Amino acid sequence: MSALSYECTAADAAARAGIIRSPRGDIRTPAFMPVGTVGSVKAMLPESVGETGADIILGNTYHLMLRPGAERIARLGGLHKFMGWQRPILTDSGGFQVMSLAKLRKLTEDGVHFRSHIDGAEHFLSPERAMEVQRLLGSDIQMVLDECPAFGVDETAIEKSLALSMRWARRSRAAFGEQPGRACFGIVQGGIFPRLRLRSAAELQEIGFDGYAVGGLAVGEDQAAMFGTLDATVVHLPPDKARYLMGVGKPDDIVGAVLRGIDMFDCVLPTRSGRNGQAFTWDGTLNLRNARHGEDPAPLDRGCRCPACRQFSRAYLHHAVKTKEIIASMLLTWHNLTFYQDLMAGLRAAIAEKRLGEFARLFEARYRGGQDETAAPV
Repeated sequence: MSALSYECTAADAAARAGIIRSPRGDIRTPAFMPVGTVGSVKAMLPESVGETGADIILGNTYHLMLRPGAERIARLGGLHKFMGWQRPILTDSGGFQVMSLAKLRKLTEDGVHFRSHIDGAEHFLSPERAMEVQRLLGSDIQMVLDECPAFGVDETAIEKSLALSMRWARRSRAAFGEQPGRACFGIVQGGIFPRLRLRSAAELQEIGFDGYAVGGLAVGEDQAAMFGTLDATVVHLPPDKARYLMGVGKPDDIVGAVLRGIDMFDCVLPTRSGRNGQAFTWDGTLNLRNARHGEDPAPLDRGCRCPACRQFSRAYLHHAVKTKEIIASMLLTWHNLTFYQDLMAGLRAAIAEKRLGEFARLFEARYRGGQDETAAPV
C-alpha cells in the first residue's frame, strides 16, 4: 500500500522505540511533531526546527484549504517546497477545526457544510475533499476525515458519531487510493468508552491503514481518563504499525502515553506557550512575565543546548517578553521545541536501555516538583 513502514527497534514493557521509514527521511519514535498549522512553525525558520531534532512536522488541511488554498500550493510545487521543509509532513484532515472553529456548520452523511472563521465564506468538506486537499498539498502522512464530538457527550451520542466516522474512514481510504511514498492513517474514536474504542480499532483494521491514530482525547478529560482510554485502546492496535495520539500534549501526558505504547505526538503547546512568555524546563514551567525573573542572570535551563539558554539570561528574556520584542517569541519557541525533542530523545534512549520506568519516575518527580508558573503573571 505504501512506501512508509514502521520498525520497532526496542521495547520496554508496553513502550517501544522505532523508526518510521519514509522516502523523505526516517522518523525516530517516540516522535513529537511541531505544529506548522498554516505552512510555518510560528516564530521559527524551517532549518531551526530541524536543529531542535524534529524529523517531521504537522500541517492543517482546514487552514491551508482556506488560505492560500490547496490548489495554489500544488501549482507552486507542493507544501514541502512552499514552506521550505524537505523532511516528512503529516497533515490532519481538518475535521477538528471544522467542529471547533467554523462559525456555522451543518453535519450530514456526505460531509460538513461550514462557514470560514476568517471571512464567513461557505465551504464543504467531505472525506473525499479532505483527501483531495491532502493529496494536493503532497503530505507524506494523510489522515482520514472523522467527526470530533465534544467531551462530555453521552455514550449513545458517541456511538452514533463513531458509526459516522467509520463510514467516513472507508470513504477516506478509498479516496486516498494508491500514492507511492505516502501513507494514510485511520483514527480510533469512541470517547472514553472501552467498548466503542475496541469497536473502532477493529473496524479500522478491517479497512486497512498504514498507521493508526487515537483521536478524541485531550478535549477536556482529566489525565486519568486519558490514560485509562489509552490502556483500553492501544492493546487492540497492530504492533507492526505506528500509533499516533492526536493533539497531545503536556510533557507529563507524553511520558505517560509513551509508557502505554504511543509512538507519535503533536501539540501547539510548546510554540503557543513560547509566544506567550512560558518556558518548559526539566524543573517545571516558567512564566517569563513574572517579576522574579527581572534580575536573574541564570539561563532558563543550564543543561539546554538552545540559543535562548546558551546566550541569554532569564533577566533578558523577561525584559524581551515584557517589551513585546519579537525575539522573545523566537527564543522561547526555540527553547520549548528543543526541550520537547530532548524529552523524546531521552524517552527513546530509556526504552532502548530498558530503564523507562525509572526515567518516567525521575522525570515526573522533578518536573511536577519544580516550578509551576502557569498561573496569571505577576
